[in-house]
Amino acid sequence: MPIIVNLDVMLAKRKMRSKELAERIGITEQNVSLLKSGKVKGIRFDTLEKICEVLQCQPGDILVFEAEARE
Repeated sequence: MPIIVNLDVMLAKRKMRSKELAERIGITEQNVSLLKSGKVKGIRFDTLEKICEVLQCQPGDILVFEAEARE
């Protein structure tokens, strides 16, 4: 998948645990885990906004596009 989720990196930079983020943005810890692993097909803009607000970052700090190599 060409979209890379760097949520774990931002959590580490902010010295915050997934559980705290989940509580502060109002989603389950399991959903935060799914986001961190990149196993989701989408994210609501309001959820992304809350994540960015809590972590004091930009969406581009969390989501990165990497083109897949073509053979």
